Amino acid sequence: MEELSISINNIWLLVATFLVMFMQPGFAMVEAGFTRSKNTANILTKNLVDFSVGSILFWFIGYTIMYGDSIGGFIGMPGLFINDNGIGDYANKTDLMFQTVFAATAATIVSGAVAERTKFNAYIIFTVVITVFIYPISGHWKWGGGWLDQLGFLDFAGSTLVHSVGAWVGLAGAIVLGPRIGKYVKGKAKAIPGHNLTFGALGVFILWFGWFGFNAGSQLGAAGNDNTLALGHIVLTTNLAAAGGAMAALFTSWAKYKRPALSLALNGALAGLVAITAGADIVNPGGALIIGLLAGIILVFSVELFDQVFKVDDPVGAISVHGVNGAFGTIAVGLFATEGGLFYGGGASLLIAQLIGVVAVFVWAFGLGLILFKTIKATIGLRVSKRIEEEGLDVYEHGESAYN
Repeated sequence: MEELSISINNIWLLVATFLVMFMQPGFAMVEAGFTRSKNTANILTKNLVDFSVGSILFWFIGYTIMYGDSIGGFIGMPGLFINDNGIGDYANKTDLMFQTVFAATAATIVSGAVAERTKFNAYIIFTVVITVFIYPISGHWKWGGGWLDQLGFLDFAGSTLVHSVGAWVGLAGAIVLGPRIGKYVKGKAKAIPGHNLTFGALGVFILWFGWFGFNAGSQLGAAGNDNTLALGHIVLTTNLAAAGGAMAALFTSWAKYKRPALSLALNGALAGLVAITAGADIVNPGGALIIGLLAGIILVFSVELFDQVFKVDDPVGAISVHGVNGAFGTIAVGLFATEGGLFYGGGASLLIAQLIGVVAVFVWAFGLGLILFKTIKATIGLRVSKRIEEEGLDVYEHGESAYN
C-alpha cells in the first residue's frame, strides 16, 4: 500500500508538472496577442528561452539554492548537476521537474513587462540571473524552510514567491527601460493596442487550465482521503477566484469606461488566479470568490495607476496582474484563512507575517531587479535602437517574421 501511495502521488505530481509546463504557451499567446505583430517572433523566442534556460539552470544549481540545507535561513546549500534517485512521498527527480516549471513561470512574467523594446541578448542575461539567484533565494525563505517559513508566513503555491517576484523584477525593468516610443504624448498615456485579442483570449484559457496543476499540484500528493479532499477543494477555490476576477474586471471596466473591455476581463481572470494561489488550500469557497472579485476590481484600477499616474509602460499588465494581485492575495490569506485568519478569529499574527513577507520579497526582487537592469544598461545596453523599435524586433533581432 505504501508503494501504491507513492506511485499515485508521483503520477499526480508529474501530471501537474505537465499542466504547469503547458502554461508556457499560454503566457506566450497572452504576450503576443497583447502586443504588436511586428514583435511576435521576438516574444515567442523569449518564451522559448525562458523555459529552456530555466530548465537547464534550475537543474544545474537553482534547485539546490532553493531547497538545499538552509544557511542562516537565507539560502540553500548550493549543489551542482542534480542526479538524486531518492524517493519520499514521490521521486525526488519528479519534485525537481515540478519546481523547474515554477521557476520558468517566474522568469516568463518579466517578459511581458519589458516587451517590444528590449535587446534579446540582454533578455537572456536577466533570465539567467532570475533563475539561478533572485527567484530561488526568496523561494528558499519559505519553501526551503528559511526565515519566512519560521515566521509563519504562508504562500501555498506562490502568489508572492513566484508571481510577485517575476512582476517586481519586471517593474524594475520597465522603469529602467522607459516607455515604448509613442506611449506618452505630451505627458498623456496613449493606448497601443495589441494585434490579436484571439491569441490573448486563447492564452488566458490555457493559463486557467494549467493553473489547476499549478495550485492543486502544490498539494504534493493525491493518495489518501486527506489529499483527495484537499485536491477537490483547491481546484474549486482556484476556479471560483478566476471566474470572480474575470467578471469583476468586466463589470468594473463597463462602469468606469462605459464598455465591457475584453482585455481587462481576461487580465481579471488572471488576477483572480494569481490572488488565490497563496491561499487556495486554506480559504473556503466563498472567501475564494470574494478574493477573486476584489482582485478583478484592483486589476482595473492598478493598470490605470501604473499607466497614467506612475507612467510605467507595461504592455500586457503583468505588474498589475502578478505583482499587485500577488501581494493582495498573499495579504488576503491573513484575513480569509479559515485557520489563523483575522476574519475567522485568528487574530493579527498571520496577517502581520503575510505583510512582512510581501514587503521583504518586494524589496528583494525589485531592488535586485534595479541593480541588474542598470548594470546591463551600463554595459552591453538594454534597449534596442529607435529604428529597430519602430520597425519591429522580429526582423532586426531575429531575421524572421511571425507573419509572411
